[in-house]
Amino acid sequence: QVQLVESGGGLVQAGGSLRLSCEASGRTFSRYIMAWFRQAPGKEREFVVGISWDGGTRVISDSGKGRFTISRDNAKNTVYLQMSSLKPEDTAVYYCAARDRFISATTYNYWGQGTQVTVSS
Repeated sequence: QVQLVESGGGLVQAGGSLRLSCEASGRTFSRYIMAWFRQAPGKEREFVVGISWDGGTRVISDSGKGRFTISRDNAKNTVYLQMSSLKPEDTAVYYCAARDRFISATTYNYWGQGTQVTVSS
């Protein structure tokens, strides 16, 4: 198993930037495909960005294209979400998630507690 702890959320003005971090502990970090999801008030949780175990492949949702970048440092057991040109509609709780590439082809089994991002207009 892996435990995930997010940090870096906060209040930022529209147009600003923020970097979220997610530190993992437990099993070997390189087992896991990592992703960021978010959930805005009254809405379902949605996928934002994902990254392969070695960082070679990234998938990004339309909402994040051109503004959000995911990266990982396997030596530090950490995945990052760099967000720029933030908009009020980016306001949400952001969750880090992990999928064990040896066990599941689709399901993210491990989740952090979430970190709040609020973008003021």
